[in-house]
Amino acid sequence: MRDLLNDLEDGKTPAEQDPVRRAQSTMKRALPKRFYKDVSVGEEEEGAFSILLDGRAVRTPGATRVLLPSQAAAELVASEYAAQGQEIDPAQMPVTRLVNTAIDGVAIHTQPVVEDVLRYATGDLLCYRAPSPERLVTMQAEAWDPVLDWIQSVTGAQFILAEGIVHVEQPRTAIAAISSYLRQRTDPFRLAAIHVMTSLTGSLLLALAVEGKMISAQEAWQAAHVDEDWNIAQWGEDGEAKLRRASRERDMMASASLLSALED
Repeated sequence: MRDLLNDLEDGKTPAEQDPVRRAQSTMKRALPKRFYKDVSVGEEEEGAFSILLDGRAVRTPGATRVLLPSQAAAELVASEYAAQGQEIDPAQMPVTRLVNTAIDGVAIHTQPVVEDVLRYATGDLLCYRAPSPERLVTMQAEAWDPVLDWIQSVTGAQFILAEGIVHVEQPRTAIAAISSYLRQRTDPFRLAAIHVMTSLTGSLLLALAVEGKMISAQEAWQAAHVDEDWNIAQWGEDGEAKLRRASRERDMMASASLLSALED
């Protein structure tokens, strides 16, 4: 799974770079001191909402004013600013980072982001099943089959399952159906959230199921880690891996929170 906080690849033009990673990378700086006391949400023209620090509007790292389409979404960002201590730590502001990514990256380069997300459908996690042991096979089926059934019911896409890790080519009709469904969700905030959930779980189908309210973000996270949890149960858990997983889970839940807030 790709880490959305990687640095930009050297030697590439902006059009060739991943716009999500490009927007995120601008936040990798020395932590600034907190310079504000009060945090509030302001209502702007045409139903947009801003975040105000001592009355001054927040801007993205790319210097674009942060405007959210719902008050609930703006309050999510405002709450992260309010929770900061003496320093402003972007690592502790997952919704803010996601919003900045949507504005500075996804809104400008929507098509490359859609294409990047669609690539996951050609080798989605849910399509690759363990041949054994029986209990793991059952756990995968219980967690993944309902999502595949739901995807087929809402998009018409029927995916081919395979055992092991040998790549299986999915029907063009299935990929086309998913593409058509995804392209109806090109609002930059929504698409950014889908992108994050997809990259964190390795499954566009799980991300779409969360976006479509078929399952919760927590259920999707657990489904994405069926294999890992099986191995942990057999061999134990590495401490560093546990911390990395907790950090990624936080970003997953932040993405789902933003999705939910966009609809309030």
